[in-house]
Amino acid sequence: MALALSPADLQRRTRLRKAKTFATGLLVLAAVAYLLVRGNDATWAQYAAAAAQAGMVGGLADWFAVTALFRRPLGLPIPHTALIPTRKDALGASLSSFIGEHFLVADVVRRRLDQVDLLGRLGTWLSRPDSARRVTAEAAAALHAVLEVLSDEDVRAVVEEVAGRRLRDTQVAPVLGRLLADVVADGSHHALVDVVARRTAAWLHDNRDTVIALVEYEAPAWSPAFVDRALARRVYSELVRVAEQVVVNPQHPLRIALDRWLASLATDLREDPDTARRLGELADRLLSHDATREALGTLVGATRRAVVELVDEPDGELRHRATASVQRWGERLRSDAVLRGKLDGWIGAAAEHVVTGYRDEITRIVTDTVDRWDGEEAARRIELVAGPDLQFIRVNGTVVGALAGVVIHAVSVALG
Repeated sequence: MALALSPADLQRRTRLRKAKTFATGLLVLAAVAYLLVRGNDATWAQYAAAAAQAGMVGGLADWFAVTALFRRPLGLPIPHTALIPTRKDALGASLSSFIGEHFLVADVVRRRLDQVDLLGRLGTWLSRPDSARRVTAEAAAALHAVLEVLSDEDVRAVVEEVAGRRLRDTQVAPVLGRLLADVVADGSHHALVDVVARRTAAWLHDNRDTVIALVEYEAPAWSPAFVDRALARRVYSELVRVAEQVVVNPQHPLRIALDRWLASLATDLREDPDTARRLGELADRLLSHDATREALGTLVGATRRAVVELVDEPDGELRHRATASVQRWGERLRSDAVLRGKLDGWIGAAAEHVVTGYRDEITRIVTDTVDRWDGEEAARRIELVAGPDLQFIRVNGTVVGALAGVVIHAVSVALG
């Protein structure tokens, strides 16, 4: 079966071929040298013959050993050869076990995390302007992709489903009651009342004739026109006076009455089941109404398009603010030892949980991957990676064998 090779695999195959050619060439050189000096009685020739002969033996032995890892030498069914193709499953299981026992250990992972100072390095990297801009750009691209994939209908359906389910599953009235009570107690609503009062007073000043005409229109038919006119002017003047008083007087009776009504409403929302039921029914009717659904769809679409435009603008305000926020976080990670300590603790605990609880699942990836490989394919893949280095075993065998041959011959001569 042909092995699909990546560009990196092609480079490894070239290295493997060069290493094999060199090792084989050295073995052939030893054989040629032996043939050339064989039968020569000169002293140097005898040493050369001994070196060549021992070099051939060492080179052939190591060729057999290296070849036996990946295939059967010369195709012969010799026992304990082609070890990787025939025992790949056992090798994969052993490798998986080795990784689990020596690498995926809580103490090892924790110690390594402490040594690399991951958060400190991350903070230093994020604090650089170029890095912060890169992070922001990548985040913007990811957000753009998500927003482009999701249609307005999809987002609206999700919002409707989530909102409807939350309203059905959650007692909204008590939550709103507590919130309203806090608002009234803090006086946070006074700013809104001020705005409404000022706008009401301004509207009354700008629409005097409209208000007077409306009051006259609602007057009884039997009332004289001049009386209606005078009464309408009086009503308008009172309305303007009350509105202006509400604006300038924080203790105006209308303000106090509004505070009392809001406090009473907050109490009813928290404690009155009937009020809570009516609020829930109102929310259901609003969410199911066609006008609400249309408005929600329009709002979702406009928001999505606005966000896409903002994230796509490289020099926009959103990008600048996001980049500045990333840099600030980087500076804080780099300078705040207390924050780094807390985050390091969380990361370490999470890593320990992963390696402790999911070690078998992680190591099973190795086992399953090797199991899926064909035996010959596994041998070829491993040979592409480790083969060039293993060829130096053959080179060393030839060289060391030759040196050993010289030494043995010298000892033999010395011993007569």
